Amino acid sequence: MPRSPLLSLRRPLLLLVCVLLIGGLAWHLLRAPLLPGYRLESRELVQRVVASGTVDSQSLARVGSEITAVVAERHVREGDAVRAGDLLLSLRDEEQQARLREAQATLQQLIESSRPQAQAALREATSNLQQARRERERREALFQRQLLSTEQRDLARRVEVSAQSAYERARLAALSLAEDGQEERQLRQRLESARVALARTRILAQVDGVVQSRSVEPGDLVQPGSTLLEIARLDSREIRLPLDEKNLAAVQLEQPAQVVADAYPNAALAAQVSFIAPAVDPSRGTIDVHLQLLENADFLRQGMTVSVNIETARRPRALVIPRDALFQRQGNRALALRLNEDRVEAIEVRLGLEGGALVEVLEGLADGDLVLAEQAEPGSRARLRPQPLPGAAQ
Repeated sequence: MPRSPLLSLRRPLLLLVCVLLIGGLAWHLLRAPLLPGYRLESRELVQRVVASGTVDSQSLARVGSEITAVVAERHVREGDAVRAGDLLLSLRDEEQQARLREAQATLQQLIESSRPQAQAALREATSNLQQARRERERREALFQRQLLSTEQRDLARRVEVSAQSAYERARLAALSLAEDGQEERQLRQRLESARVALARTRILAQVDGVVQSRSVEPGDLVQPGSTLLEIARLDSREIRLPLDEKNLAAVQLEQPAQVVADAYPNAALAAQVSFIAPAVDPSRGTIDVHLQLLENADFLRQGMTVSVNIETARRPRALVIPRDALFQRQGNRALALRLNEDRVEAIEVRLGLEGGALVEVLEGLADGDLVLAEQAEPGSRARLRPQPLPGAAQ
């Protein structure tokens, strides 16, 4: 029985389909695997240290009392802005007021009574001395002429000596009570001391700033040595960072920085490194770093949390490689898996600055090289699935 033409064509078609299927499978199996990676390029690179810190005051004035007294009135509270000379606290001053009035009255008595009396007494003593001297001279003359006895002459001499003593006492008293004399100076010193003691009952701000804390209320007994209020100077705000010691080598004085308060994320403030502590805190593994703010920021508050970005280095043009394309890293050395045609080769690279997700390549690779971001056996075949490089540093 003759074969059907349709049957005679079926076998070659089936054979062709099988060949194509086997060939496609073999091509798929032999094709190099597709791995993620990057094409290297040069771009600006900024190395930064990022940390969290707090707003602090470089100068915190602690206000106390110089005397023991009871608080009569409190004039400020936390958060109040004050200027030097503003009244902060009033203490009870009855005793000091009484001492001041007593000192004023004593000085007034000296000027209006004691001094005029002393001057009058001096004038009287002067007159008495002059009279006694004339009488003694008269009797001396009579005695020389043998018209007067020795006893009467000696009596005149004794009267003159007594008048001389009274005159000296009156002169010294008048001199002591004279204007700007010893007595007046002492009374004026006593008056000034009373005024100073009274002034101490009015506790004034010594600096411009903001009241940070208070620990006193009307009726409290205060004593010297106790802190009643704390005032942070307005011109002394700074940022304090407990910086991880691993970042110490990169941070130097006067490096620029940006500060952003967590409460005001849209307000970036310019700052610079102003202090690096000489020692590391061994319990935390941190070092104390201070930043000086370069612009006014009235919205900052003591103890506020901030994020800090310190620029430690900058390259206008650097060949960069993403961190995830580096393997077996040790210090500034690492391996990169470069594609040469479709073959993987391990290249040792030397690294420089680190800026976020990018690292500077100093040796080993060139602009345009293709590197893998996934482990592969050197010498094996691979194809690149390009990934965009992380964004350029700002």
